[in-house]
Amino acid sequence: MAYRKTPAELARLSSAREHLIQQATDVVAEVGWAQASVNAVAAAAGIAAGSVYQHFPSKAALAVEVFRRASGREVEVLGEVLRSAGDPVERLARGVEVFARRSFERRGLAYALLAAPAEPAVGAERLEFRRQYRTLFAEVVREGVASGVLPPQNADVTAAALTGAIGEVLVDPLGAAAEGSAEELVTEITAMSLRCLGAGQAPSD
Repeated sequence: MAYRKTPAELARLSSAREHLIQQATDVVAEVGWAQASVNAVAAAAGIAAGSVYQHFPSKAALAVEVFRRASGREVEVLGEVLRSAGDPVERLARGVEVFARRSFERRGLAYALLAAPAEPAVGAERLEFRRQYRTLFAEVVREGVASGVLPPQNADVTAAALTGAIGEVLVDPLGAAAEGSAEELVTEITAMSLRCLGAGQAPSD
């Protein structure tokens, strides 16, 4: 009969795996994808490098899981804001503001998610990450157009432009060593996003 792990063993492995993912996330946030070696992650987690492979078959697999977890949380937060009750334009502005503020709260991780050089597997995940953002933005743009608070437009095109513009504006400040004026930039990004949407330019009856 094949050996089956006990519930206690499974719980221990699950806990160890979660700890490893969290430590790997912290390492990536500090040094980026390229420098987040298996040895560096193992050292941060307090385990032998070989033990990493008990949970993940390769560094790439671990990196993908780190990206999915971190990006998934950001998409979740944005979705909660954009799908809340209230005026579509206000929700869009609030969503952009929340996204930008969260980026500055943890610059290293945000930069890793948006633009830091990474292996192809992470690059593929990054594309999916952007698609999810575009989908969320497009939903609210369509709602705004339908309700008349935004001018007629292709919601998918606007959402893609908005996603790209926000990421492009954030890349350099997030990657810079200096702190800069995060508050001022958040205000500018939000205003830019509203201009991109055509807020305030909806045709009147």
